[in-house]
Amino acid sequence: MKKTIPVIKNEEYTVKINDLTYEGMGVAKIDNFPIFIENTLPDEEAVIKVIKVKSTYAFGKVMQYLVKSPNRVEEVDRVYTQTGIAPLQHLAYDAQLAFKKHQVEIDFQKLGIETEVLDTIGMDDPTHYRNKAQVPVRMVNGKLETGFYRKHSHDVVPIEDFYIQDEEIDKAILAVRDVLRKFQVTPYDERVHKGTIRNVMVRRGRNSHEMMIVLITRTNKLPNKEFIVNDILKQLPNVDSIIQNVNSEKTNALMGHKNIVLHGKPTIKDTLLGLEFEISATSFYQVNPEQTEKLYSLAVQKADLKPDDVVIDAYCGIGTISLTLAQHVKQVYGVEVVEEAIENAKLNAQLNHIENVEFVANKAEDQMAKWQADGLKPDVIVVDPPRKGLDASLIESVSQMAPKRVVYVSCNPATLARDVQRFMELGYSIKDPIQPVDQFPQTVHIESVTVLEKD
Repeated sequence: MKKTIPVIKNEEYTVKINDLTYEGMGVAKIDNFPIFIENTLPDEEAVIKVIKVKSTYAFGKVMQYLVKSPNRVEEVDRVYTQTGIAPLQHLAYDAQLAFKKHQVEIDFQKLGIETEVLDTIGMDDPTHYRNKAQVPVRMVNGKLETGFYRKHSHDVVPIEDFYIQDEEIDKAILAVRDVLRKFQVTPYDERVHKGTIRNVMVRRGRNSHEMMIVLITRTNKLPNKEFIVNDILKQLPNVDSIIQNVNSEKTNALMGHKNIVLHGKPTIKDTLLGLEFEISATSFYQVNPEQTEKLYSLAVQKADLKPDDVVIDAYCGIGTISLTLAQHVKQVYGVEVVEEAIENAKLNAQLNHIENVEFVANKAEDQMAKWQADGLKPDVIVVDPPRKGLDASLIESVSQMAPKRVVYVSCNPATLARDVQRFMELGYSIKDPIQPVDQFPQTVHIESVTVLEKD
């Protein structure tokens, strides 16, 4: 018998919020039927209007708050929720940290894995922490605007202060926007794949204060290029690098493969854990260096390294973890699929006079299988995979190599729990409590460090 849906679209209901989803939406239930409501928190009561009904859940919006949570902070700006820039801005920061710890616990509980999760390591100031911004440039109401996409759409909402970015980056974006307006550069229109400027990216070293501006264009030609560069430098005299990146494809990918240096250097420098890094326009470099230092220090500490150890760093990027590890051990091998990142990693090793590292461009799972076949016997393996987690074949190769310890740096607790379960089936167990680290305050993302040891 078909179950009746207990709510009707456009009707109003009084509900109590009893949970938050991993996306930070409040959950209410009517006859056990879940309704997801933006900008609500557990223990709040509200009158809501149902705006969308599916067969197993619905979405609602708040019409009136009846009881507010003591953890609610009045929003800095509604636009940060609308665009998804800061979906947890209405939740007090200590409650955000508790929410993130709870998310890790829940993902392990779902798989029946018993483990202890420590309190999330947070920031003293959980705002203006991002050292990189990439913002779309579009025509909005007949005017060139920079901003961010409204959630689940390609409509740009004009924004001048992004709240979670380095304030100098916010100022730079506005200066570039005004210069582009002055020279009447045409913004990209993705519906017809026309227009010149697609995105503006700004990177700024937290310690070096070096700044790079990247103008991402659809066309090779950037009209009035010299005038634009000169005007940007008038507004922002301390900019170290201006790059034009050409992305002529019909794609959601942010950047193309062609970089043209318009001013200054092709890279900027920054320091992390006492090491210097060259960062190019396309380098992956952690966007919250303050928390990255805590995260990587934890990974090194929990790896329990010995001077004679051989370590593999899977997903090594531009070598940030590898070079940190190399200072404590005999040899480090790093693998990363992006060839340009490996070139950066090799340069960064030279820059820091570190010789006991070897970097290879390859898929992590393929290279691990190759190293295993070659008889490489690492003492410790560090993995820092993307959100999709580890490939099953990589876990198999790691198990065959039988390192004493696997240090798993995760950015997604759901795939972490799944991968830990696979490791457990191959004779590994969690050694210490899991340590979450808040790399992305005001958002729902969670990083963590987990140590696995062979039983």
